[in-house]
Amino acid sequence: MSTPVSTPSRAPRSTPAPWRPVLGSWLTAYRRTWRGSLFGRFLSPLMFLLSIGLGLGSLVDTSAGGVGGVPYLQYVVPGILAAQAMWVAMGESTYPVMGAIRWNAKYHAMLATPVGINDILIGHLLYVALQITGATAIFLAVAALFGSFSSWWAVLALPITVLTGMAFAVPVFAFSAKQETDSGFNILFRFIMTPLFLFSGVFFPVDQLPALLRPVAWLTPLWHGVEANRSLALGSPDLVGVAGNTAYQLVVIAVGLWLARRAFTKRLVV
Repeated sequence: MSTPVSTPSRAPRSTPAPWRPVLGSWLTAYRRTWRGSLFGRFLSPLMFLLSIGLGLGSLVDTSAGGVGGVPYLQYVVPGILAAQAMWVAMGESTYPVMGAIRWNAKYHAMLATPVGINDILIGHLLYVALQITGATAIFLAVAALFGSFSSWWAVLALPITVLTGMAFAVPVFAFSAKQETDSGFNILFRFIMTPLFLFSGVFFPVDQLPALLRPVAWLTPLWHGVEANRSLALGSPDLVGVAGNTAYQLVVIAVGLWLARRAFTKRLVV
């Protein structure tokens, strides 16, 4: 009788970049809703440009000659661009994160595979970054058709705006991971996002705010995004100022990542 030959066992192959399947799962889910999302993200800048940029803007230009000599359309569009990134980031970082923890246990299912906490965070945050990038690119294209930019420097507003959105998304990931119900999101949207939208220099200079409120605006990622976008879009950018705004966004993202990793580990592992 012949002796059976044993074959050496193979060690399981580790998946390179385990965050890729995480990103892929979110993109697969998005394939079901992308048409409605794309339409909304085209319609939103169009309505803003028609109502605020052209409608209100014509009144401001007639009565005050614009803002600091700049036509109101060209003044307000860079701010709305940054603000839209904040809204997209918040929407993608609140209910989807809570749902993946509490409602459909998507994160728990991922952790049952070779995927870890870092991979879940990286994959999901990359998906959010892609959403912000798409919305920003559409806004830039629509706004350019209306003559909202006076320089090609405005193209650099795309990465600045994505950073602005991520400076909100990453800390909100940490916040969302700690929530037991969605009541905290009501506070977040009504008492944080809406005041930031109104008082971070989007529609008028922060210098017109009461002196006590100005430092609050300066500390928000939205103000830094608005300032950097506006400096670029008007065609004579203060590159040192833009670099400072960008550095601030990166610091907020880094701190947010640390907080998010702690929150996800405590909620999903410990």
